[in-house]
Amino acid sequence: MNRRTHVVLSDQLVKDIDTLVGTRQRSSFITQATERELMRLRQIEALKAAAGAWKDEDHPELKQGSVKWVRKLRQESERRFKRETTR
Repeated sequence: MNRRTHVVLSDQLVKDIDTLVGTRQRSSFITQATERELMRLRQIEALKAAAGAWKDEDHPELKQGSVKWVRKLRQESERRFKRETTR
């Protein structure tokens, strides 16, 4: 269900929107832009809410940084692959 609402936009903003998408697509464009911005703001709020949830003591394997940890995993995988292919 859609609802009509009154939104005040500057003349220049309306002109820019109409130039890019046309007057018949204005509502659709504004709806999509608003949905994207709401998603972005919700993601920021979720990140803020999760701040501090990650405890270093719960993940000692990452103490030296995630890059080193991933590199180590890849090296172990490569060694395992080489052992399996030489059998």
